[in-house]
Amino acid sequence: MKLFSTVRNEADGEQIIERSRFIGHVCPCETREEAEVFFDRIRDEYKDATHNVPAMVIGDKMQIQWASDNGEPQGTSGAPIVQMLVRQGITNIAVVVTRYFGGIKLGTGGLVRAYTSSTQIALDAAEICDVDELDALEWKIDYKAFNRVQNHNFDGTVELKDIRYTDCIQFVTVCADPESCSAQIQFLAGGSAELVCQRKERVLIPRP
Repeated sequence: MKLFSTVRNEADGEQIIERSRFIGHVCPCETREEAEVFFDRIRDEYKDATHNVPAMVIGDKMQIQWASDNGEPQGTSGAPIVQMLVRQGITNIAVVVTRYFGGIKLGTGGLVRAYTSSTQIALDAAEICDVDELDALEWKIDYKAFNRVQNHNFDGTVELKDIRYTDCIQFVTVCADPESCSAQIQFLAGGSAELVCQRKERVLIPRP
């Protein structure tokens, strides 16, 4: 089940518009405090810039939405960035768009387009992903059966992870259909696989 969308990585992207240099920076953040740390880091790195416009959308339901125009005309930079993120359903993200003024005024509409397009360039570089909540099943199984599991072409999406080699094999399967996954594991193990626990886990799924 899709919960929301976010970005996988921190990234940036740059463009020149009417001699002004715009650099979009984005970072995945889960709290306002993380976003503030990111803002401070970008401001320090680009302290000679004309503007460093910050914006954030935080929370599974986009509960925190905040931005500043940082000296640009009111409503032309920070707010449009937040509106764009909300429109695309992207949250748990902090954005800073850095501008080095090139001497040509862009006007209200031009500023909105410049700041949102610079954000989009950075978003594309950061890889937008959907956050899904899947089932994580932890198993114990013998070595011979695990070889069959590793070589099996599962029906549906199943990821094997956290493999530990002891007197037996312990591993986790992350899947969308736990009943089907369990049936396949037990078939491959001849009914001897031990399900240790089952929990929900959030995973990032890249958009096509």
